[in-house]
Parts: sequence; structure tokens; C-alpha cells
Amino acid sequence: MIAMRAQAADTVCELFAADERVAVVLAEISVERFQPAFRHDPRRALNVGIMEQTMVGVAAGFALEGFHPVVHTITPFVAERALEQLKLDFANQELGGLVITVGASYDYAAEGTTHHAPGDVQALLTIPGVEVLVPGAAGEVDALIRGTYATGRLTYLRTQTAGNDRPRPVEQGRLHVERHGRAATVIAIGPMLDRTLAAVDGLDVTVLYATTLAPFDADTLARELAGDTVVVVEPFHAGTMAATVSEALAGRAVALHAVGVPRAVIRSYGTAEEIDADLGLDVPGLREQLAPLVV
Repeated sequence: MIAMRAQAADTVCELFAADERVAVVLAEISVERFQPAFRHDPRRALNVGIMEQTMVGVAAGFALEGFHPVVHTITPFVAERALEQLKLDFANQELGGLVITVGASYDYAAEGTTHHAPGDVQALLTIPGVEVLVPGAAGEVDALIRGTYATGRLTYLRTQTAGNDRPRPVEQGRLHVERHGRAATVIAIGPMLDRTLAAVDGLDVTVLYATTLAPFDADTLARELAGDTVVVVEPFHAGTMAATVSEALAGRAVALHAVGVPRAVIRSYGTAEEIDADLGLDVPGLREQLAPLVV
């Protein structure tokens, strides 16, 4: 199964070859994956070195000149370290571009807490007008990049090693209805879908699948809402989507719960799967957390 990061690079390189408006700006990470772009036209494919804030600033310069820039690096190095540049250089000037990250939330756990970023989506949602995409499979990465291509908006696309077994027919800006139930509504985000489905097996719940977090599909949530309990299963800090979902449910009397990465420093080392188990985000852990909320 092709990884999300590999698919993102392949899709961007195809767009780069087909459209002279596309520019790629990197900061050492994944340079080898974007070699087709560097070979095709090195004038608009740049590696600035380990300078993520400069990477974003250079990309904004491309945008000012009419290009559709794409930047890519490890999640905390752009979502947090270069957050000010994303806000000032892109959002405040109302420029469009695509930010693709890898390694969320703790795929690089063996590198220590400097490489953790479970707070990335929460940070990006502070930027007015930003689009936030969290695919759960490589096929969705391709569809979402093409669906938001050159829209003139700043778009953040989050990839990680964990994923679902197969892509769903996702559309940018839409929730996908995975299954219907009556007792409660569970919103599974990106790579949390398959494990959520396994965790609620046998429970009478509706499961909605979210890959576009901003703008959020309030219409589908309102139409498909089951029961008076909503649980959001998030691959980042628990509660990140609380304000968004609350706004979408304005006027509806529901109990809203969040299951995700605890808001604490993660001291564990090992694989992402091992940390998921430590944090209760594998199937048994999710079952233990979800069952009391939705029955």
C-alpha cells in the first residue's frame, strides 16, 4: 500500500509537470521524493535547507508572483515553528498555497518530543480562512490535493504513517457517511476511521468520516445526526474540533465528547502504534473509551 507522503509527492510532481504555475519549496525533508519536479524545472523547485520559516516566506513570494506554491516538511517544523509566517506571509495577504506535512502526531517518536506535533491542527485553525485536510489513505490524498488545487486559499494537508485499509470516496468539504445507527453519532477523523469502526462493532451508532476539517460540513452532520450524543475521535489533541463541531450543532441539545491524544507531554519512545496503545488510541483502548459514551 502506497504511503500518504509518497502519494502526495507523486500528485504534486504530476501537477508541477502539467502546470507552470506550480512551485515546490522544500527544507531538506523529502527532497528525493520531489526529484521529478527538480529535474523538470529547477527554477520553480527549490530546497532552501533546514530553514522552515524561510521556506514559507519564499513560497509566499512565489504566490505573490502568481504561482501556486507547495511546501513540505515534518509537521512541527512548519505547523508550529513557521506558524507566524503562515499567518503573516500567507493568510494576512490572502495568498493561496498548499502545506503538506509528514510525521503527525508522533510518527517520529524515536526522535523525541521535538518531533511530536499533536497540536498542529489546533494551531492551524487559528488562521482565518485556512483549509485543513486530514486524509486517512493515499487515494484520498490524491483526491483532496486535486480538489483544492489552486483555489487561492491556504490549505494544510496532514499525512501520517497510520492509515485505513482502503480509501473512501471523499470530497473536499464533505463528511462521508460510513454507517447508520440510532443511539449516537461518532465522527472519525482521517486515519482513525478503521480502528473506530472496529471499536464500535456491535454498537448502534452512526459513523461519519471527516477528512476536511475546515471548512466543516455542518449540513451533513445536522442531517445524519443520531441520538443526543456526539463523539469525535481525533488523531491529534482531544478537543481540537470541539468548537467547530459545537458551532455546527448550534441549537441542538447534544452531549459532545472528544477522544484523542491527551494534552500532556508524551514521554514514551517506540513506534507510533506502541504509543497509540499507551494512550488508549488502538482498538481495545478506543472500545473502552467509546462504549460507555454511546450506549
